[in-house]
Amino acid sequence: MRLATIKHNRAEIAGIVTSKGVLPIAALNEAKGTSYKTGMMALIQAGEIPAMTRWYNAGGKTELESMAGLVPNGQVVYAPLYRNPKRIFGIGLNYVDHAGDIGAAAPTGFPGSFFKMADTLIGPGDEIKLPKLEEAQKTTAEAELGVIMGKDCRDVSEEDWQDAIVGYTTILDMTEESILKGNDYVKGNPRYLCIVKNFPTFFSFGPQLVTPDEVPDVLKLEVQSVHNGEVYAKNVVANMTHRPARLVSLHSSIQGWYAGDILSTGTPRAFHIQDGDMAECRITGPGGFEMAPLVNPVVDLKKHPEKA
Repeated sequence: MRLATIKHNRAEIAGIVTSKGVLPIAALNEAKGTSYKTGMMALIQAGEIPAMTRWYNAGGKTELESMAGLVPNGQVVYAPLYRNPKRIFGIGLNYVDHAGDIGAAAPTGFPGSFFKMADTLIGPGDEIKLPKLEEAQKTTAEAELGVIMGKDCRDVSEEDWQDAIVGYTTILDMTEESILKGNDYVKGNPRYLCIVKNFPTFFSFGPQLVTPDEVPDVLKLEVQSVHNGEVYAKNVVANMTHRPARLVSLHSSIQGWYAGDILSTGTPRAFHIQDGDMAECRITGPGGFEMAPLVNPVVDLKKHPEKA
């Protein structure tokens, strides 16, 4: 099953994706007499998505096609899947190729991990805004597989990691690389990671939450960094230094997880973005599997200060 949050009647509401559009959860409740939460974060925190998925796979998918209230594809405007997660957790340099981009080795003992603030978050189609800060001279975008946690938990084993998650999504994670690496203004220092990851609009995610039953082998997914419509780099999840099972398990034994936490698992390679560019994350898999792409336009606030 695939879910999305859409902008509808001046609100951001959760719905189930069908071939013809998105059916709001509120419309599902009206048709079936159910009482599911109608916002995505509330659905996740209430633990209602697994039961909804079982219904969907047991014939609900067909029922959806005839329910009233569908928002047709031509009218769907996606929002971020949800806003204000308790935590956004990123993994740096998780593919060897990306580590080479900044002249570093991929971390092998513990992953290179960092937090992002919730106010960096944007959704599909929203503008990535390059900073006005004079020292900010090179922003990069990173396409990543996102893992969405489905419950509050600690000490999850690697064998049971999928029991702790509710789904997957596409992510674009931005970095102000010039400050991280050093330029004419600032001497590069890895301690700047919190700064370079947390400018406004530096984290985009959505448009869809894909439930785990649709992804029988996450290691076979291919993540593509796409710059202005051209695939800049790609790699499969199996080639991560720290795979999702370890990332979920390890961090559950450190800070634990809350329902709705977002784990961004690392990028094949980052690409330099400039004013007027389009940044995109695509994720595909065997048998024609693909997630809805995540696409964001880029605006440089040095050139367009009125958009700040």
